Amino acid sequence: MAVDTAPIPVNPPSLPAPSGYSHGTLSGNTLFLGGQTALDADMRIVAGGIVEQFRQAFGNVLTTLAEVGGVPEDLVSLTIYLTDIPDYQAHGREIGAVWRELAGPVYPAMAGIGTTALWQPEAMIEILGVAVVPDERLVVPGR
Repeated sequence: MAVDTAPIPVNPPSLPAPSGYSHGTLSGNTLFLGGQTALDADMRIVAGGIVEQFRQAFGNVLTTLAEVGGVPEDLVSLTIYLTDIPDYQAHGREIGAVWRELAGPVYPAMAGIGTTALWQPEAMIEILGVAVVPDERLVVPGR
């Protein structure tokens, strides 16, 4: 049986309405997660520094993943873009605790990349990822 790999946008209603992008794109059972910053439902970057921005950005990633039936264990790769790597490193224990709270003890392949700026000037972090959701849990939007 052929697998349908036509790209399907994934835009959870609880996240800000996208304009000119999708929060995720599903192709077959692979979900390509669009870069998520710490935008809340009111389209504002959350206050509180890198730990709270990580919580919001990673939560946005997980919300998109859940929209197709995915769970954190389905993440196979994450790229974290940071405007201040030393600040992220200084708060590594707290960020690790947030990770375990939201995703448990499983970690995908990851990279951290420093950058001078992100789309929203006050954003300190953006998370991009890929997940593979098993067929038995996969929920295809619009079907």
